[in-house]
Amino acid sequence: MQGEASRVADRESRDSFAKRLSASGDDAWEIGNELFTITFVLDKNPRLQRALTDPGRPTEDKVRLLNELFGGKVLDMTMEILTDLVGRSWSRAHDIDNAVEDFAVDAMMYQADKDGKTLQVSIELAKLQSALLNLPVVRADLSDDDGPIEARYDLLHALIDGAGFDRITVRLAEHSTRNPRNRRYLETIQWLINKFSRHMGESMVTVTTAAPLTDAQIERLTKIYTKKVGRPVHIHLVVDRNVIGGMRVQVGHEVTDNTVVAQLQTLKRKVKVGTAE
Repeated sequence: MQGEASRVADRESRDSFAKRLSASGDDAWEIGNELFTITFVLDKNPRLQRALTDPGRPTEDKVRLLNELFGGKVLDMTMEILTDLVGRSWSRAHDIDNAVEDFAVDAMMYQADKDGKTLQVSIELAKLQSALLNLPVVRADLSDDDGPIEARYDLLHALIDGAGFDRITVRLAEHSTRNPRNRRYLETIQWLINKFSRHMGESMVTVTTAAPLTDAQIERLTKIYTKKVGRPVHIHLVVDRNVIGGMRVQVGHEVTDNTVVAQLQTLKRKVKVGTAE
């Protein structure tokens, strides 16, 4: 969790670049990729984090260090973003990594806006999340920061290749496994879904059932959850016959699971407890 100084620095910096970043056209794609790479570099180099956030070090020295590392290797706006960040105050050194990652996601969202793919990317992330719900071993492997990056990439692409995902969805999915950042894979995907939802001004509601819902049922769910969360919602439907019956609803990190399979699992646990006693 970021301290107050870091939250202010992150938000003010991103707000100050929002208009320019949203108007950067196809450069947003490159900026996002560069910032994801720099997030990775910072995460792996605590001494660099400290050097760029040390309150006792002049900003000019920090900018000089940035130029030594990235000068001429990244787009001008990427360097401007980094220069702005090192000129701000941070509660903890590693919080600057979070801000760089936030900027990277912002850039990808603005690229999605330009491409007219923002909702599509959000839905595709929800599909990826749903596909992984019943694959605990795969989820664990995708989050295994000790394993080879190439192996995680191969595993991810074995799962998503052929799905027709947009390049932005693929890049976000790759970042989530290349640099887990002490998060579980699904936690990162849910974080990205939430960011896209807030960007669009609506919430993503993932509904899993054993059979397709009718239009009337979807409309009813839309009204219920729009009222519940206080903003427009998009209903993402997942048909999974393994749930047998009932409904599983996820809004952000909140999950309501009234499926038959969940009830059977609960009953099974209670039986085990009763037997043990």
